Amino acid sequence: MMRHLFFIVFILSTLCGFAQDEYWFYLRTKDTATLNFKVEGDLLKYVGEDKILKETLAKEKIKTFKKTLRKAKIRDLNRTYFVVANNANLHTKLLKDTPNIFISGEPILGEDKKIYEPNDYGLTSTIGENIGMQANLDYLDVLGLPEAWYYTTGSRDVPIGISDGQVNPNDIDFQGKTTLFNRSHYAGGHGVNIAANAAAQGDNGVGFTGVCFDCSIYGTSYGQFYNYSEVVGLAKAGARVINCSWVSTRYIENGQKVMDSLFNEGVIVVAAAGNRDFSKTKGKVYSYPASYRHVISVSSGMYRHEKPLDNILQLEDGTYYTSNLRGSVGRTMGFPKNDTLQTPFVYEVSTAILNTEVDILAPTSELIMFQEFINKGEVAHHQFETTSGATPLVSGTIGLMFSLYPCLTAEEVEPILKITALNIDDVPGNKKFAGLYGAGLLQTGKAIKLLHDLKNENETAYIENQNFNRWDFTAVGVSKEIVVRNQVFQENANLDIESKNRIRIGTNTVLKPNQNGKIKLRINPDLENECNLRTRKNK
Repeated sequence: MMRHLFFIVFILSTLCGFAQDEYWFYLRTKDTATLNFKVEGDLLKYVGEDKILKETLAKEKIKTFKKTLRKAKIRDLNRTYFVVANNANLHTKLLKDTPNIFISGEPILGEDKKIYEPNDYGLTSTIGENIGMQANLDYLDVLGLPEAWYYTTGSRDVPIGISDGQVNPNDIDFQGKTTLFNRSHYAGGHGVNIAANAAAQGDNGVGFTGVCFDCSIYGTSYGQFYNYSEVVGLAKAGARVINCSWVSTRYIENGQKVMDSLFNEGVIVVAAAGNRDFSKTKGKVYSYPASYRHVISVSSGMYRHEKPLDNILQLEDGTYYTSNLRGSVGRTMGFPKNDTLQTPFVYEVSTAILNTEVDILAPTSELIMFQEFINKGEVAHHQFETTSGATPLVSGTIGLMFSLYPCLTAEEVEPILKITALNIDDVPGNKKFAGLYGAGLLQTGKAIKLLHDLKNENETAYIENQNFNRWDFTAVGVSKEIVVRNQVFQENANLDIESKNRIRIGTNTVLKPNQNGKIKLRINPDLENECNLRTRKNK
């Protein structure tokens, strides 16, 4: 006799069976009470008390009905469900027949279903099992990691270099993938957190997952600011992307020569911009190696809340403020005259270093502190705006890029990251810092999709939704078409697109560089990929 297993939160390990008639959607309930189901074969059966809901669901084939933090604003926490069923109209039927339970919902369609989640993705999991660390990894959602993992989860032959504090190759998410070259000190677990953000092993049912979770890790020490011997050593060992979450404020000419040499050899160095806030720096302080030419400089950006009013907080003295507004350069924001209906301003003390050499922002506040899990078994989140944690999110993204298309040139990497970054020019409070926060907030999912589409003859690649007045942009694609739309390249921006087939300039596009910029659009029918795309499904 089959033993029925009762679950409060349940998802099948694989979504199979009626895949062609499989419909996904979100539902939100009136309260936080949990809807109970039991497993019967490959399906779920509702075993709760509501008679109308029981009658409705008895006629349906339900594969997944689980709580998730995905797409859940503060008011919807613990009230949002991810559902997989064989009826495309089930969510509207439930909203109509059981308004006492469900208050809103929407289908998940088309491109939004092109995702992959490992089984240790945390509390925002939908199609993943979530049997690892029970942690909120919503910053990876905002970066679009499930969309990126649809194409690639990384590759063991793409090592991410970590020049930092000690990494233990025997730690739970570093086992079997970590090689150490130089001994380093523990540094309070700094190196552990950096390596985990970049490449903690995913889909192993324990811990949590890094960005490029199937990439390997090359670890070494840090601090040689003259010749960067540790960084050079990682490059010689085969690392094409190297993370440096440490800073010096001293420019050394030989350091620039080292970075130029590494870039010319096809190696990308990604470095933290530094943590000193704007009230002290006023955008005039530069850190190294981040501010050297041919280094990607990463500063801190916020990610969680879409609007200031989504997260209104109050100090004991009655002062209102908001925090972690998506795209803001500061962790906290205040309101003129303490009026929450006015446009908020960024508290300068809640920023990290911002300057003209910053290339891109990535999340920092609320990142998982992996060393706390390793040492104490606790789930802890970092509370402040430090660039150390942001930097490996970019390094991991580049690891995914090299894994997907191993022949990607160094010249193509940074343009893809910047073109696909979330433009944050219009985020409340950011105008004051214009020109100092790079291209915006990292979007890993969009970066990987653009790379995939550029290198795939069956796809159309889109360059869109940005506004650039500087930097050099190179795009090389064999796609059936490269479309530039809702895009601005002006003033000192340089754009060089080489396409095998067609380049189309779409609506709301401005191509007006000055005498220091240039637009070069080329059709080369003989253009071919240097190697094949390596997608997750083709591994």
